[in-house]
Amino acid sequence: MTAAPHTGSIVESPPSRTWVCADEDATAALAAQLARQPGLRGAYLTLHGNLGAGKTTLVRHLLRALGITGRIKSPTYAVVEPHEAPDGLAIWHFDFYRFDDPREWEDAGFRDIFASPGLKLAEWPDKAAGLAPPADLQIALEALGETERRITLTAGTALGRGLLAELAA
Repeated sequence: MTAAPHTGSIVESPPSRTWVCADEDATAALAAQLARQPGLRGAYLTLHGNLGAGKTTLVRHLLRALGITGRIKSPTYAVVEPHEAPDGLAIWHFDFYRFDDPREWEDAGFRDIFASPGLKLAEWPDKAAGLAPPADLQIALEALGETERRITLTAGTALGRGLLAELAA
């Protein structure tokens, strides 16, 4: 008796890359490198990690690298904070931590925001699962110590694969 040949397909893992940032300066340098990528202008990035992992800190460094000045507030209570870079780039920083009702998505106009041009950054994206589009890049942060972070970027779309390839170059 011979075994039937395997007819299943091979599923490839999405491309990813991991950095270990020893301190906040190294995290800022990674954010600056990401900010230089032209494809970032239309990307949707999600940030994953426990409380205190550094999600908001990474977003602040990225916004600074894109030219945002002044106070950068966490959108924890407002759910979204809009920004505009000096070159006119619209940036939307979401924090879905307190997001509980899918009706908020429509009421707040999030569908329109995601349909418009610009960079979208979302902390706690799982709270809006099924409402937001697929992330171009998923950014997972893990605290390894007081200042050291492991940051893994995983591409979820063709745009994300391009961003990741440019960062790896």
